[in-house]
Amino acid sequence: MESNEREIPVLYLVVPCYNEEEIIEKTAQVMSDKLRRLINEGKIKSGSKVMFVNDGSRDNTLKLLHQISKTDVIFSVISLAGNYGHQSAILAGMMMARKYADIVVTIDADLQQDIEALDKFIDSYMNGSEIVYGVRNDRHSDGFFKKSTATAYYKLMHLLGSNVITNHADYRLMSQKALNALAEYQETNLFLRGLIPTMGFPSDVVYFDVKEREAGHSKYTLSKMLTLAMDGITSMSVRPLRMIAGLGFIVSLFSIAMCIFSLVDWAGGNTVPGYTTSIIVSLMMGGITLFSLGILGEYIGKIYMETKKRPRYIIDTFVWKDEKEDS
Repeated sequence: MESNEREIPVLYLVVPCYNEEEIIEKTAQVMSDKLRRLINEGKIKSGSKVMFVNDGSRDNTLKLLHQISKTDVIFSVISLAGNYGHQSAILAGMMMARKYADIVVTIDADLQQDIEALDKFIDSYMNGSEIVYGVRNDRHSDGFFKKSTATAYYKLMHLLGSNVITNHADYRLMSQKALNALAEYQETNLFLRGLIPTMGFPSDVVYFDVKEREAGHSKYTLSKMLTLAMDGITSMSVRPLRMIAGLGFIVSLFSIAMCIFSLVDWAGGNTVPGYTTSIIVSLMMGGITLFSLGILGEYIGKIYMETKKRPRYIIDTFVWKDEKEDS
């Protein structure tokens, strides 16, 4: 069995941070305590670390992270040159951590994702999984609007053919093998929740409860959620383009039927003014045309950004210390 062949791994927690000054010190304490418990229990090796990724924070987050990194060798800090977004920050951390770790777990800085689920993540890895997805048990901590829109979003993604996992939000374990494979993907438009499930490695799911946020507020504004949703749809599926073609075919059939009806009506000597009908048809066709052009524009924009080959992130500073240096 592969589980018997696997050695105890070195674990890196990758924690993206954006304006988290209110909670970052507590986050560091909770995560370092958890890592040390896992080390003492023999589940992970000494040398495991918490790797914070500062995604262009505008408050004192970076200053606090540098202070934290000086107190304990278990902490490492990557600071990006600007605000590249949650997905790019996660990718930057994973790509750096794979150089040192056997397994990497991405987790948010707000402590809402249950860190105690790490034991199950590691157990699944030891049993042969290369990727383990953290899936929340329910959405009781969300408001009505977020809960209803999230449910509709996942249903829409599945309808459009995406393999995105329902209620999974970037709390996942990836082995070094899986991370090396992910490094081969060169998309500028990142949607890791949809991309990683397509890789094909043995995977598993760990369910966890979501806690209330202890400090600060969510950095995922409505506009950011809509952007992520649009990226997920246009990055992982071409079905909207096929839907446009199908809609165009249906409208064409409707137009032909209306032409035949009008000719028959004219031949029968019926003169109908038809003002209302003309307005309705014109508005409907104009709306469909603009909506279709908007979808096409999203795909063309994605192609445009991909052809530029711009870096997905730029690292400004990197703080990392070997345990031997600290001894």
